[in-house]
Amino acid sequence: MSDDHWDALETRDPTKREQALFNEIPDIVAQALSARGWAKHFRGVDPRRIRSREALAKLPLLRKSDLPALQKATPPFGGFNVTPPGKMKRLLMSPGPIFEPEFFGEDGWGAARAVYAAGFRSGDIVHNAFAYHLTPGGFILESGAHELGCAVVPAGPANTEQQLMAIAQLRPSGYMGTPDFLKILLDAGQASRSDVSSLKRGLVSGAALPASLRDEFTKRGVAVLQCYAIAEIGVIAYETAAPDGMVINENLILEIVRPGTGDPVPDGDVGEIVVTNLNPDYPMIRLATGDLSAVLKGPSPCGRTNTRIKGWMGRADQTTKVKGMFVHPGQIAEVAKRHPELGRVRLAVTREAEQDTMTLFAECAVLEAGLDEVVAVTLQTVTKLKGAVKLVAPGSLPNDGKVIADERPVR
Repeated sequence: MSDDHWDALETRDPTKREQALFNEIPDIVAQALSARGWAKHFRGVDPRRIRSREALAKLPLLRKSDLPALQKATPPFGGFNVTPPGKMKRLLMSPGPIFEPEFFGEDGWGAARAVYAAGFRSGDIVHNAFAYHLTPGGFILESGAHELGCAVVPAGPANTEQQLMAIAQLRPSGYMGTPDFLKILLDAGQASRSDVSSLKRGLVSGAALPASLRDEFTKRGVAVLQCYAIAEIGVIAYETAAPDGMVINENLILEIVRPGTGDPVPDGDVGEIVVTNLNPDYPMIRLATGDLSAVLKGPSPCGRTNTRIKGWMGRADQTTKVKGMFVHPGQIAEVAKRHPELGRVRLAVTREAEQDTMTLFAECAVLEAGLDEVVAVTLQTVTKLKGAVKLVAPGSLPNDGKVIADERPVR
């Protein structure tokens, strides 16, 4: 195995990976059904039938945005934990609030692959500026660094002066945290003439990493890669030495679905990220993250064979209030579903004569007379609001995952 890869799983045949994952899924679903939250959510589901992506796609989504209400109704974790809270390692809380468990065991969040791909190795000292208090971010990345055999400075995201002192004294070779805070540290170090020259690499997450900021880090001697992680799952995808998209983590099944639905989209189309893990203690099955991305064609040039995504491309929840009523992406998807002749659709909300207006743009290969009027009736039936319909040629609408575009001027 090359030193470029964490283990042989990263370079295995994609067909064998898929087979291995779906060999485990029936058992994971069966274990999930022992928890009352999943038993209610998957009422009537036969775990033995969930052996393919097509079967998995028929299961209902669990939306991350629904977790606060579900957890409030059934503390502490909405009934989605198989292992009792008292058997867990840490009980954590993210903004929302959403409560998450950490379990005993090594690298439970699957962070080691991302840390390794970012260039960290056994014996490195890592400055971890992700938050540790209540929130899981610091622990997620720390667990990956520990799995590699790295020492970790548990810095958190505050007390810049103290952090600069720690960096100068402890000489960490790398940084983990948000890209914004890395810039703060480097700028503060330059201003105060503190020695931060030991920092040579970074693994960042939790905020956008524009190309301009990555280039700035490179010019300042810090090679930075990023990963995409959420507290319920851990690291979902990560950049490698060939940072062309992000490679999906092993032991996860990722789907890209049309916003507002659970329907998978063709590879290359932008949609909502849905993730299934193989965690028997806290299974997450078809968790809709609310984040947008798209699958990239072909394997990574780095040699890892798992699917790649473009990375974070925005939020999927585009719910918009029009004339005092909420319009949801799922409603627009329902309009398209009732008219199979339509392709990609996009509802534009604008303002004319001091009134909200809606126009549904719909791709259609064959422009039948009167079809726009029929679709307009469906639009009103589903949303309870009148709107115009404009049929356009296939490929006319942007592939950005937007189902509802609020184009009203901001005051």
